[in-house]
Amino acid sequence: MTKRQMIDLVAMKAHLTKKASEEAVEVFLSEIGRVLSKGEKVVLSGFGTFRVITMKGKTVKIPNTEKMVTIKAHRSPRFTPGKTLKRQVVR
Repeated sequence: MTKRQMIDLVAMKAHLTKKASEEAVEVFLSEIGRVLSKGEKVVLSGFGTFRVITMKGKTVKIPNTEKMVTIKAHRSPRFTPGKTLKRQVVR
């Protein structure tokens, strides 16, 4: 499902205009990003948890060229599905 399809679905199911639905989806996604950028986690009961982990810097070898490359330390988002979502997917 694309973001556009999600906006259309929200508009239909929530009886909103497409413009209002688009704004709601955009605000929802941007707020998740804003909270994660501060290093906090987002917990949506039954759906799952978004969190940020810190990856340590490391040096790795590229298999084809045998060249060593340094990867800087960085933060990365992670998602852990909740029980309800897991049950929906398993069916």
